[in-house]
Amino acid sequence: MTQFLEFAFLVIVVSASGVMAPGPLFAANVSYGLREGGKSGLKMAVGHTIVEFPLVILLGIGVFSLELFPDFRTIISVLGAITLFVFVGLQIRTTFREKDVTISKPKHGPLITGIALSALNPFFIIWWLTIGFKLISDAMLVWAFGGILIMFGLHIWMDFAWLGTVSTLAAKSKKILSNRNYKLLMMGLSLMLVYFGITFLIDVIYPQSNISI
Repeated sequence: MTQFLEFAFLVIVVSASGVMAPGPLFAANVSYGLREGGKSGLKMAVGHTIVEFPLVILLGIGVFSLELFPDFRTIISVLGAITLFVFVGLQIRTTFREKDVTISKPKHGPLITGIALSALNPFFIIWWLTIGFKLISDAMLVWAFGGILIMFGLHIWMDFAWLGTVSTLAAKSKKILSNRNYKLLMMGLSLMLVYFGITFLIDVIYPQSNISI
């Protein structure tokens, strides 16, 4: 039990550095929270899990590695940037079509967005190939293949708790926003996503070791 508690503490502390780090998933989550309420964060977390769980399993059985996919970082960075730019365009169009802060939901749902912004985020995948892989390896040394599920369970609840909390807080803040301030906030979030898209492209030209979810 002591060994499990020590490992659980390690996973939670290390995972927090990625789960709570600002990124495209966070910015998009706030956007959906403003429009659709707190449940949107849970939907986005489900989309995130759909990508994250298979990736963790593949890492655990040794199928996925940088050596087998040497160009994955470049491909995902470019596709991720394109996805973000398209998402921003759709978000801005939706925002300026709204007459007030209470109507109109975006056509692209949080579940699909959670999948796309996870699968096409190079920093998310690199985090799992480095920091996350160490956690998986440590768990498997103690609990064999069952360690994969133990580690993932200790990690994934944080995604649901964080994204759900952020979207709920965003939904509450919507009630005190004027139409003008709402649109300014949505534009600010859109600019954040543009920034991350540019960062993805810069990472292709100038590879760096700075990684986060």
